[in-house]
Amino acid sequence: MLLNYYTIKQDGDYEIVIKKSSFICHLRRIETEDEAKEIIQQIKKEHWKANHNCVAYVLGDKQEIQRSSDDGEPSGTAGVPMLEVLKVKELRNVLAVVTRYFGGTKLGAGGLIRAYSSSVSEAIEHIGLVEGKLQQEMIVTVDYSIHGKLEHFLTNHPEYILSDTEFSDTVTLHIMVDEVSVTTFEESITNLLNAQFSLKKGELDYCEVPINKS
Repeated sequence: MLLNYYTIKQDGDYEIVIKKSSFICHLRRIETEDEAKEIIQQIKKEHWKANHNCVAYVLGDKQEIQRSSDDGEPSGTAGVPMLEVLKVKELRNVLAVVTRYFGGTKLGAGGLIRAYSSSVSEAIEHIGLVEGKLQQEMIVTVDYSIHGKLEHFLTNHPEYILSDTEFSDTVTLHIMVDEVSVTTFEESITNLLNAQFSLKKGELDYCEVPINKS
């Protein structure tokens, strides 16, 4: 399993206007090529009056599948520049469709390349990205007398995420830890609580964290 991946925060659309031509970028999360093709057809049906609906998408943990289409624009001026944006940002399982409504002014090959790549990059900036981190659920059970000590530790270590707390005759905390940091976490908890706790592992799953804009 991947330790981490990057993808869009959510599905979304974003429009830019260049020399009166409208470029609407539709970004979607996808899992299969069939899903991508279905979404592309839906967008083309919705924007059937548009001059072009250009396409780029990547699939797989390491972008094993890469597809692009210029949809009538000069070869290499739309789909490939769009695909390059997805590749450079190392995105996983993302479809980009850029719908163009021609405004009457030709942009030339260089202008088209800049327009289509800008449409995708600005849409990504607007919608936002997340990093999916492979995390291990660590289930820690302690007595009430040392619960506060453990909570204080977690407050000072925001890399460990408290997802749930159960109160009974003891206190059970569900803590999400990056898979690569599990050993460090276990050592820290042992030193902190002097072995006055019980620990077991829960589910191993991805937790998506928004990437802050710089």
